[in-house]
Amino acid sequence: MKFSKAILAVFMMIMGAHVFAQKKTEKFEKLQIDMFPKAKEGFKQVYIQLPVAKNENDLKVEFFVGTEKMLDCNKHFLIGKVNTLDLQGWGYNYYEVESKGETGGTLMACPDQKLTKKFVSLQPETVRYNSKLPLVFYIPKDMEVRYRILRPDAMKKAVQK
Repeated sequence: MKFSKAILAVFMMIMGAHVFAQKKTEKFEKLQIDMFPKAKEGFKQVYIQLPVAKNENDLKVEFFVGTEKMLDCNKHFLIGKVNTLDLQGWGYNYYEVESKGETGGTLMACPDQKLTKKFVSLQPETVRYNSKLPLVFYIPKDMEVRYRILRPDAMKKAVQK
């Protein structure tokens, strides 16, 4: 019994090391962003480079442009928008943010008036996954871009009547 637990422990360590090694060896396409314009004054250029993935047509990327602020218990959002622009002559898109960092939100009464640090963002956007092209953003210097990769759920669910 002790022998089988030891073998199981060694097996788990090897599998863990294998998973870690796979994460370390993510493959990326060679990054090309020289053709994109320079950032305007008061803005910065940031980009997301996605790793090469199997079945990229099944994946999507959801991105959030925002900033961290001290906020109360209400639901908050940034006022502004993300414009999708065409890189003339290349056929690539890039994103330019229009926002002064002002927030809107619900008007619930917060009993404790306590402020906490929260990430507040513009309306999130979803785009197709493409490891061959970076997602390039021009955002105000005090903002950041966060993202997550959306994967399909392999499980089919029945509709309830």
